[in-house]
Amino acid sequence: MSPAFVAFVNTVFVPVGLMLIMFSLGLTLALKDFALVATHPKTVIAGLAGQLVAMPLLALALGILFRLPPTMALGLFILGICPAGTTSNALTFLGRGNVALAVVLTALSSFVTVFSIPLLLSWALPHFLGGGEAPKLSVVTTMVQLLRVAVLPIAVGMIVRRFAPDFAARLARWLRPVSAIVLVAVIAFSVAISLDLVLLNVVRGGPALYALNLAAMGAGLLIAKAIGAGAKDRMTLSIEVGVHNVTLAIYLTLTVLNDLPLAVLQNIYGVVMLLNAAFLIRGFRPAIAREEQR
Repeated sequence: MSPAFVAFVNTVFVPVGLMLIMFSLGLTLALKDFALVATHPKTVIAGLAGQLVAMPLLALALGILFRLPPTMALGLFILGICPAGTTSNALTFLGRGNVALAVVLTALSSFVTVFSIPLLLSWALPHFLGGGEAPKLSVVTTMVQLLRVAVLPIAVGMIVRRFAPDFAARLARWLRPVSAIVLVAVIAFSVAISLDLVLLNVVRGGPALYALNLAAMGAGLLIAKAIGAGAKDRMTLSIEVGVHNVTLAIYLTLTVLNDLPLAVLQNIYGVVMLLNAAFLIRGFRPAIAREEQR
């Protein structure tokens, strides 16, 4: 496989796929949705604390606990510092959770991480890789890149919804498969390039990934219980903390580390989070049904 094609996947396919995913999120958002911050501040703050504080700390702790190699531990940490993704909104809808809360938390965490990710990465690169091995990172340049691939597409999607709501609704339905397409394409591409290395990463890092997702969803449940949230909000917060924007993690891994097999390892997290979320939704079904009957 030619270096030019590899570069195309890393620099064009993944970023464009990410921008389409974030654009589809914007198509479901309106400014009035953010009123939830004022009407339910405790729930919103709890969700953001789970996403932006608990998840990175869990990723850091599990990298140490499982004694992962430095690059793999960094890959796990990159997953932890990424925001929630549009997949969490779809899962919340399927589970009859609080979709409005899910969408607002995903959008807010996407905005905040434009600034938090570059700062955390500037600490993490020398911490995990040490000395001269650590790639150089410009905090400002990284912020600009994240604004371009995450925040700007959301804003454009919101503008389209504001002026053409019917078209936005149809377009959002068409774009729903994009995240799955990007996921499958990157996995297939990485396996085609270096199957042995991919399998080695999965075997070595898979248990830590699974533990991270279970711990993250558990943290979401504990935070929701601590604020006295109902069944719908408990399930929603658990999904929002555990289901992250894997495509953004892949983008960061490819641009910062240039490590495609490690990006596939992060994609495995995408599969794990879907399976665990399905079990969570099934488990919450009776409680949500009772809550809806009140």
